[in-house]
Amino acid sequence: MKSKKIIIVDDDVAILDSLGLMLDIEGFEVTAFERGSEIFSWVEKDAKPDAIILDMWLNNEDGREICKALKNKEATKNIPVIIMSASRGLEKTAIDSGANAFVSKPFNIDDIVSKIQHLTA
Repeated sequence: MKSKKIIIVDDDVAILDSLGLMLDIEGFEVTAFERGSEIFSWVEKDAKPDAIILDMWLNNEDGREICKALKNKEATKNIPVIIMSASRGLEKTAIDSGANAFVSKPFNIDDIVSKIQHLTA
């Protein structure tokens, strides 16, 4: 079975490392970025990911705006986006920005894997 390609975007390197390792153990091919703007050039140069996990609050970037931009581009509009945040009660805000799902930090890896599998089935 082909492993699913997942992009993780978070400005916290510890989260990138831990979530990336957990997803790798679960059999996903992971690419990690500290800046949301890096997604666009990567997607244009490489194969599209099967899903994107995007932090809502990045240094000098708003994950909601990045999500909206992804959903407004023809090349990326169908890629599922899971927005992640340590701020509680923002699921509606995430969905309103175009996200397909929301995950609270601290995250539960089983919840993330379940959402990825559901969104990429």
